Parts: sequence; C-alpha cells; structure tokens
Amino acid sequence: MRPPGKVKLEWSPEFAYAIGLIVTDGCLYNDGRHISLTSKDEEQLINFMHCLGIESRISQKRGGYLGGISLQVQPGDVAFYRFLNGIGITSRKTKTIGAVDVPDRYFFDFLRGHHDGDGTFYSYWDPRWRSSYMFYTVFLSASEQHMIWLREKINALIGIVGHMTKSGKTPMYELKYAKNE
Repeated sequence: MRPPGKVKLEWSPEFAYAIGLIVTDGCLYNDGRHISLTSKDEEQLINFMHCLGIESRISQKRGGYLGGISLQVQPGDVAFYRFLNGIGITSRKTKTIGAVDVPDRYFFDFLRGHHDGDGTFYSYWDPRWRSSYMFYTVFLSASEQHMIWLREKINALIGIVGHMTKSGKTPMYELKYAKNE
C-alpha cells in the first residue's frame, strides 16, 4: 500500500494526461521533491490531483506574465520527482525540454493534457473566398526541441505532419494542425 499523498507510478490514461499538464504548466523545484502545477482553473487542478491519486492544498500564487493571481498545487514526492526526471522532465524545463518518454499506448492521453495546458483551437475565414473557413488545433512551447519531438511523434503515430512556426520576441513555437489533418 502506498503512503497517502504519494503518486502511483503506473502508466494509465489519467496518469499520462497529468504528465502532459506537467510538461506545459508544471514546474519541478530544485529541491528534488516538489512539483507545482499552476492554473487559473481550479477544476483543472482538482482533475490533476485526481489523475495522480493525490490530495494537495490549492493555494493562490501571484506572478506570471501580467502579475495576476493564479492557483497552484505543490505536491511533494521524491519518487515521482525522480520518475519525471527519468522520462525527460527536469527543473528549468521551459526552453530545454525535448522528448518525453511516454508509451505510445498513452501518447494521446498525454497530448490531451499537453493541449489543455498550452494549446488552443481557433478558426479563420477569409471573406474573399467562401470556402476558406479553416479550423486549427495548436500546441505551444518555448522549446523548439520539444515541438520538433512532438511533431515527429504525432507524424509517426498517425501520419500527419502539421506546420511549425516561431513567433514573438520571446520565442514561442507553435505546432498547428488544420482541418484536413
């Protein structure tokens, strides 16, 4: 029996989803124990804890790009922290993360968490052409290596390529898939 508050280190759809959230909105502290997930959506934090089978206090956090208030959970679990390191998630990962060792069977559960953390959908229509309505699914990251890995992994598993762009003064990479894909 695992101690209360400790993550069961076993792949499942829920576990993979939580890993996707950590990759995008998570932070591993340098203490080798604490993980933080930040969100403005309390329900997302509750789902995250449910997916990992843990309980943690939800607290407020000031900061981020605009200095607003967000919510966060900060579970402490040395074994989970080491597990995350072992699959490619480290502290200061924002611009350095590359491949994440997720079993193919759970990759799309991971991708759903990734998208819920740093993804978007949008549509575009050019009024000059009636049939120009486009839908896009977009994944975002500050790490070019990670986006290249994500694109290659999606292509290997389902044969779609997507389109990658770099934008902004602080480079942000976008991996976009249009309606045909």
